This record gives sequence, C-alpha cells and structure tokens, in this order.
Amino acid sequence: MRALTLCDMVGYQQGAVVSKEIIKSDSATITLFAFDKGQSLSEHTAPFEVMVNVIDGTAEITVSGHSCIVNRGQMIIIPCDCPHSLKAKEPFKMLLIMARSRAGK
Repeated sequence: MRALTLCDMVGYQQGAVVSKEIIKSDSATITLFAFDKGQSLSEHTAPFEVMVNVIDGTAEITVSGHSCIVNRGQMIIIPCDCPHSLKAKEPFKMLLIMARSRAGK
C-alpha cells in the first residue's frame, strides 16, 4: 500500500478530456478527469447524486440552469436527475464521485 496524489494520477492532453476510473462498484463510481481549457461536458442527467471535487484549475458548472464557478479545493453536489453541464475555464482536474443509490431510499 502507498499514498497516491490525485492530481498526478491523470494528465492533461491538448484539446481533450481525459478520464481514469479509480473505483467502480455496485455502490459507487469514482473517476478522475482532466479537461483542457475550453473543453466541456454537454448537459445531461445522472440517476444518482454526484459530488464534483475540483483538484486543480477552475470550471464553470451549471446545475438546473444555475451556473457556479468552482475552483481548486472547492466542491459541488449535484442532486440526482438534475440537468447539469460543465466547461473548463482553464485546464482543470476533478474527482467525480457518484453514489449508486438514491438519496433517502
């Protein structure tokens, strides 16, 4: 066993989004992403709650039509079934955690 540095586990690629799945189980998915400046994810929904933790850079995350600038060290929780999208304001990395159970159930 050894300690890992999240930011070092996924690298930036020019004009691209890079992802690395860390854990995938029946109860959760944990994925690291690296976005080059200007890269985005179009609006979509997830059937489970999602936590986005920005570990480098800055992103604009829009949830149900409300935009929020999220910087390194900040996080945002996206409720299940809420439309959301994001855009890299600069190169940024995020840790995405999706709990595979509906809140309150």
